[in-house]
Amino acid sequence: MAKHRFKTEVSQLLDLIIHSLYSHKEIFLRELVSNASDALDKLRYLTLTDEDFKGLPFTPRVDISFDSDSKPRTLTVADSGIGMSADELRDNLGTIARSGTKRFLDVMQAKAKDAKQGAAGDSNLIGQFGVGFYSSFMVADRVEVLSLRAGDEQAQRWVSNGRGSFEISPAERTGAGTTVTLHLNEEGAEFAAQWQIQDLVKKYSNHIPYPIHLHYTETRDDKTEQRSEQINAASALWQRPKSELTDDDYFEFYRGLGHDQEDPLHYVHTRAEGTQEYTTLFYIPKTAPPDLFYADYRPGVKLYVKRVFITDDNKELLPTYLRFVRGVIDSEDLPLNVSREILQQNRLLTSIRNASVKKLLAEFRDLATNNPDLYGSFVTEFGRPLKEGLYQDFANRDTLLELVRFRTTAHDGLTSLKEYVERMQEEQKAIYYITGERGANLRHSPLLEVYRTQEIEVLLMDDEIDGFVIPTIGTFDDHELKSVNRSDTADDLKTADSKAQEKELDPLLKRIADVLGDAVKEVKASARLTDSPSCIVADANDPTVSMQGVLRALGQEAEKFQPVLEVNPSHPIVTKLDAMLKQGEDDLVADTSHLLLEQALLIEGAQLTDPVAFAGRLNRSLERALP
Repeated sequence: MAKHRFKTEVSQLLDLIIHSLYSHKEIFLRELVSNASDALDKLRYLTLTDEDFKGLPFTPRVDISFDSDSKPRTLTVADSGIGMSADELRDNLGTIARSGTKRFLDVMQAKAKDAKQGAAGDSNLIGQFGVGFYSSFMVADRVEVLSLRAGDEQAQRWVSNGRGSFEISPAERTGAGTTVTLHLNEEGAEFAAQWQIQDLVKKYSNHIPYPIHLHYTETRDDKTEQRSEQINAASALWQRPKSELTDDDYFEFYRGLGHDQEDPLHYVHTRAEGTQEYTTLFYIPKTAPPDLFYADYRPGVKLYVKRVFITDDNKELLPTYLRFVRGVIDSEDLPLNVSREILQQNRLLTSIRNASVKKLLAEFRDLATNNPDLYGSFVTEFGRPLKEGLYQDFANRDTLLELVRFRTTAHDGLTSLKEYVERMQEEQKAIYYITGERGANLRHSPLLEVYRTQEIEVLLMDDEIDGFVIPTIGTFDDHELKSVNRSDTADDLKTADSKAQEKELDPLLKRIADVLGDAVKEVKASARLTDSPSCIVADANDPTVSMQGVLRALGQEAEKFQPVLEVNPSHPIVTKLDAMLKQGEDDLVADTSHLLLEQALLIEGAQLTDPVAFAGRLNRSLERALP
């Protein structure tokens, strides 16, 4: 018998599960049955494609049994799948292989903190992060795993109480597969019951494509009999005609597929016949998966060939911007022994992928037209990934431009580019937008003052991806998209009076530019300011303040930020500053010039290079102003 320590992240995970999670303990059975189904999928695939496995007997099934009389009560889930060797038991059950799964701890710990404050910890996240086996320790004080790897002669037993270590030793098992036995704790004892198991399998695992048998003892007329019955439908739901299926059927299948307690927001079931034959069943979750913005996100679509499971870990099945989609692709034409490398270049799969993307986008467009409230919920969760598609998927860019939504100065809700164009003023030629960190701040930005005065609507783009994506679009419906964060955007708003005023201010602008030196790229009179004394904008080819922040967050070394400083010729501070320059009060002009830049930087969310010098200038100005 060999004793091993859990890896650090597994110990932390188990401690969290045992002590902090309170909701939906029942999902442990869903996860164990799902693991059993995966093991059967793997062995089925090998018996069809691998010469070393083709001669092995394969009778796929999952068997569930329980003992409600033992102390403690036990519950057992067994399968006739691929099984695990001693090394695989150690690696699969003693460590978290996926690096992204470690982030699961951060999410769970936050949930557990809420739980201590009265909210239930969300144990449902276990399945979404792919560490479902460990959910057993929510209901069991001790877990035993007996497994025989297909093709091996020696079975292995894995045993742990979930408290820091596990043991692996040789054992005996008839036939390949895995048997998981839970020694239930006080709270888990309720699951050692026939009706509980039947209800949970019906709820979460009814459409597992292999028979699930429940074994139980029945007493009738003082006679005790051992009985067994299949408790799931064991059919590929996506292959059944849509006319036979109800929303409940689709939702039930989704809960197991998506490891989700909630019903999906929407689903799309398609069967293609003709030159290619395939079936797709796609689901849109109500809420975004917790790893949506992780580089190593877990794909949500499974690939089958003639109902034989091939892979659930291929990110090529759908483009990255649709990574939130859950579902199944089942092809009649792909070869069973298709490899990951072949998948990436297979023309049949590329055709299925392209058709699936168009179908999904068409469904989104129908939702936007026919059910705007539901579409609003969808965009709230998945609007950012859709924007990623604007620079990833040029073939579908026009459709995506119809689907993306933005906040606006016109009202509090979300709006489409088409709706914006319909509201444009008659003489307005461009679509104006502003980028930055928070919508509430953007709404009150000095950069919008002249647009508010002239009642020109501006799109508020507070998603960090907007600064990357929107400049690549160029035009929509023959209207140029113009960023008000850019120095040249307000030039078309200048009047003859403002140009004359700018010329009169030339000496002051030159002096401010001399004082600030290379801290600014240019100092100019502003046509966009009506209330504020100054603002900063980016030159036409330079990154904006928000873009600078994104580049830093990505670890990229951005060039030194040199904004264009615009000053308001009509503002009292600027007119008094002009008078002081003419009177030779140069020290005050210098301090005020810096303050005009620094306050504009702070408003835009930029960092000051020298906060101490800023405080000194501010204090000197306050001292002069106070009586």
